[in-house]
Amino acid sequence: MQLVEIDVFHNFVGFEDSSVLFRHEVAYVLGQLSHTASEAALTARLQDTNEHPIVRHECAEALGAIATDSCMNTLKDYLNDPEPLVSESCEVALDMCDYSNSDEFQYANALQHVEENVD
Repeated sequence: MQLVEIDVFHNFVGFEDSSVLFRHEVAYVLGQLSHTASEAALTARLQDTNEHPIVRHECAEALGAIATDSCMNTLKDYLNDPEPLVSESCEVALDMCDYSNSDEFQYANALQHVEENVD
């Protein structure tokens, strides 16, 4: 998707729709694209406490997929959100950011960490 197409998608098609499910899916797709052009719209929806928590949750995960420094700062700001779905999603998204910005081969390598700490 080109930058202009992403802008049209989230500004004119998706986030203004009356369906919570559709807005959630828009955030999901933008997260899958992981393009910085979506960052402002995703951040605005995460910050909107009147938005449905499932949409805010998906915006947090999408920001985690984009993984810029500004995304990380936004996610840190919402770690203590009163809505558990949002705060917990921000925690997971920050973990995704750390992974995206690391040299790790595998995202979920808990077994490796356990094996390293057993000895």
